[in-house]
Amino acid sequence: MVAVLTVIVVVIVSILIARIATVALTVTGLSREAARFQARSALTNTGFTTGEAERVVDHPVRRRVVMALMIVGNAGIATVIATFVLSFANVGRGTAAIRLVVLIAGLVAVLLVARNERMDRMMTRVIARMLRQYTDLDTRDYARLLKLSGPYAVTEMTVGDEDWIITDQLLDRRLTDEGIIVLGVTRRDGSYIGVPRGDTPILSGDTLILYGRAPELAELDTRKAGPEGDEAHDRAVVTHRIFLNAEAYGDPAREDIPRSPTAAS
Repeated sequence: MVAVLTVIVVVIVSILIARIATVALTVTGLSREAARFQARSALTNTGFTTGEAERVVDHPVRRRVVMALMIVGNAGIATVIATFVLSFANVGRGTAAIRLVVLIAGLVAVLLVARNERMDRMMTRVIARMLRQYTDLDTRDYARLLKLSGPYAVTEMTVGDEDWIITDQLLDRRLTDEGIIVLGVTRRDGSYIGVPRGDTPILSGDTLILYGRAPELAELDTRKAGPEGDEAHDRAVVTHRIFLNAEAYGDPAREDIPRSPTAAS
């Protein structure tokens, strides 16, 4: 039974380590979803060749976090497998069945606690506070600073050959009239332009970092060049004005606000 409890303890520690790594990666600028994915990937030693993985490797702090996860992951997986085998070796069927039930129940309980939103928020606050106190990581809460609540979000958009957003000058697209702000542009060659100026060209293959309302960001990502794209932009401008008027009266969630530029037509 001690071996079964050891497996449960190792799983708990692994989840805690992954959570700490997720918060550490998040405070370096990764989105929460990307940070969670990279932390779990490194902890389980599962490799993925993605743009996110490249950004982790290119960042010195993120690289240290991931290297630590790889080391811990190797030791943790080996321990779980060895302990699991030992816990069921040389025991009768009845004892093995009891241990299996205890193991499954314990793991289910751990997963339920780990997936609890209130527990997640509490652990995130505690971990962020400890990182801020005991490390030199930049632990500013970017989600709070950007007010990423309600319909607002930050997202990446890769520009395709036929996308409406392609232009010789960013200011010509008047994205701010739609309530969308371009925070940065990553070129195809990997170079980065932070807070691009109005005369910055947007090219096919660029990756844009955008801030705005999630429905409008999603619509922009599918908008194609041509008259239909221009009409979609005009509808998005109207939608944004309606939303601003509703916010001015303290009711940004009113049901009569269109949820996408298409709905405003």
